[in-house]
Amino acid sequence: MELMTTASSTDVARDGHRVAVLPVGSFEQHGDHLPLITDTAIACVIARELADHHPLLLLPPVTFSCSHEHEQFAGTVSLSPATLTAVIGDIRSSLARAGISTLVLVNAHGGNYVLGNIAQEANIGGRHVAIFPGREDWNRARAAAGMETNSHEDMHGGELETSILLHATPDFVRASFRTADHEAADREHLHLLGMAAYTNSGIIGRPSAATAGKGQAALNALTRAFGDYLTLLTAARPNH
Repeated sequence: MELMTTASSTDVARDGHRVAVLPVGSFEQHGDHLPLITDTAIACVIARELADHHPLLLLPPVTFSCSHEHEQFAGTVSLSPATLTAVIGDIRSSLARAGISTLVLVNAHGGNYVLGNIAQEANIGGRHVAIFPGREDWNRARAAAGMETNSHEDMHGGELETSILLHATPDFVRASFRTADHEAADREHLHLLGMAAYTNSGIIGRPSAATAGKGQAALNALTRAFGDYLTLLTAARPNH
């Protein structure tokens, strides 16, 4: 599966889409069995599916984001929330100059809390920025896929993420996923102490339960769920 858009300028001009989709990932540890680009790859996989099924301008990903809780692990690279906000702000401004005022942020990293603030501010005067998938979208996708874990116990590098990559980019997944399970249900001070206080491997979850079939089912459920977002983004605002 192509993770990056290969559209030409001519393609974009012909299609004339008025809603853009921006994958937002991270460059952070995902244990031994998944690569540093895991979140970026998942965001790209989801965004590609959305663009294949809906009239969206697919953008290349923002690869670095707010991964400070993982910086005790080698390879992790972070942006400050202010920098991520500025990057997305510049992208929105550039799109607006081209006549595209609506942006969907496909976020695959749970630590990108600042995206919520970006959307809240952008939507004061209209419906301009959506964040997808939301928490309930992920939960319903898990249920649709018949996953054995929930989002709390399967927080990082577990059944969900491994399943999606087993389906979409199996070459990214090392065989060690079968023995990488780690439980850390009590993470009360995660933001204070970071991930390393709760896991030596970097994993919190059950990757051993992952299958490509579950990944495909979860992705299909997310693609279906996005229709409601697009309807809200493109609907005319009521008069008050």
